[in-house]
Amino acid sequence: MSGRRVPILMYHSVATAPNAATRALSVAPAAFAEQMALLADLRYTPLTTAELAAAWREDRPLPDRPVLVTFDDGYEGVHRHALPVLAGHGFPSTLFVSTGWLRGAHDTGGGPDTMLGWDQVRDLAAAGTEIGGHSHTHPQLDLLDDEALRFELAHCTEVIGDELGARPVSFAYPYGYSSRRVRRAVRETGYRQSLAVGNALARRRQGPYALQRVTVRRSTGTEEFERLVQGRAIARNFARDRVLTKGYAVVRRARQACRKAIRTRV
Repeated sequence: MSGRRVPILMYHSVATAPNAATRALSVAPAAFAEQMALLADLRYTPLTTAELAAAWREDRPLPDRPVLVTFDDGYEGVHRHALPVLAGHGFPSTLFVSTGWLRGAHDTGGGPDTMLGWDQVRDLAAAGTEIGGHSHTHPQLDLLDDEALRFELAHCTEVIGDELGARPVSFAYPYGYSSRRVRRAVRETGYRQSLAVGNALARRRQGPYALQRVTVRRSTGTEEFERLVQGRAIARNFARDRVLTKGYAVVRRARQACRKAIRTRV
């Protein structure tokens, strides 16, 4: 069972007319509906992040065709467009919210498009959506110092707990970036599992704090979506992303080393 591969789909905005900042990672409502219908036709069984991680942790069997439908950030279209489709199929999902981006008392004003309000988040939770953490202000967590990192994780957790009456157990790294220090801090905050990006299918051997996902974009057509879910040609579809990620990783490591040297001198 340790070799079982599970597609974890990463969505962001579901919107008819997204703004320029979110367009590439948005999905049109009609496309989302078609993708969920395809999962149903292919007899996939959606799980929440907590359900998948618990099954792997406890060595329990998974359904024949497990899949995870996840949303990052907290865009309003997840409630307006995605929720009716998910409810129609009886599909659970996971929504990872950046608490400082959501409309309401904790809003920092940083949301890149129209974001969810807390009443809408509660509607999603009541309909079977697991609500997970995604930091408070969506920074690159591995570039923060320890104090700022702890604040981003703890405050996000506290806000969700206060608003929903239950602390989140699943986390997704903003931008997909993490490090050993970040993963340790996420675990120490009380999260049982975390999702990265990676654009690969998830496997148990990745460990509960580095499960990989595949990105669904506005440009993802039906045939490509089916290939992604089935794990076919993923490396080819995301070849450019992998090259850019490797290049940016070099830059990020240099930035981290520079910050560390500055803190040491101080």
